[in-house]
Amino acid sequence: MAALSFALFDDRAALEVAGEDRVSYLQGLVSNDVAKAGPARALHAALLTAQGRYLHDFFIVALGDAFVLDAEAARLDDLRRRLSLYKLRSKVTITPSARFEIAAAWGEGAARALGLADATGAARSLAGGVAFVDPRLASLGARLLLPQGDAARTLEGLGFAPAAREDYDRMRLALGVPDGSRDLAVEKALLVESGFDELNGIDWQKGCFIGQEITARMKYRGLAKKRLVPVAVEGDLPPPDTPIMLGGEEAGELRSGRDGVALALLRLELIEKSLETGEKLSAGGARLTPQKPAWARD
Repeated sequence: MAALSFALFDDRAALEVAGEDRVSYLQGLVSNDVAKAGPARALHAALLTAQGRYLHDFFIVALGDAFVLDAEAARLDDLRRRLSLYKLRSKVTITPSARFEIAAAWGEGAARALGLADATGAARSLAGGVAFVDPRLASLGARLLLPQGDAARTLEGLGFAPAAREDYDRMRLALGVPDGSRDLAVEKALLVESGFDELNGIDWQKGCFIGQEITARMKYRGLAKKRLVPVAVEGDLPPPDTPIMLGGEEAGELRSGRDGVALALLRLELIEKSLETGEKLSAGGARLTPQKPAWARD
């Protein structure tokens, strides 16, 4: 694989939120400060239930007079439906858009090759679309929304070589970064347990959003009991949702994985017990060793 690589994401799609009330409308709904999104900055945010449970996460970019949400393609209709529930009298339109291809580009110097500052969320217009450094973690590279049919040609012209979606996934898993509903159980996962704080998905100063009270309580009172962490896998990788055991105790559940590394939602007390005793976690016939991502604060 070349030093500069890109992959097209056919599992992602764009949802445009336009209209004069688009900032105030989204501001009261999602976990990040939408007022900070602009031509030079992209955001990552989540939509939660009133009980603070995960529904959707997405990237927010400003393009012309609209916000474009880079979200899961298979769940785009559900995202649109849930956002529309809160539209009321707001002067906004919420429209799926087929005019963009979504891609990721990574490798040493990827941001520079795209004319971007090497800082999370740094954005700029590019070839009729937008390029931005991943707002979660700069080492994930950049993401792009480019006109349909133009992405590969544009990126190859900038020195990027095509790679498989699986190549990006290996990098993401090694860095311990979740990928939407593959790793976050819908209507169950909690942002603080899923790394959203450290990965810039929450703005604690912006004021209220749906699920904000419970999310803030978990952070400031230290109520998190579990943590989504990368695990090294020895043996055949079990399927997602396989229970993880430590001796006779259930320690958590496996999430997405590939080639000897996976993400797992684990009870914090049993992570500590495993590390202290040296006893391996197990899932199916595999043995698991929890690891701490470089970006994690605790």
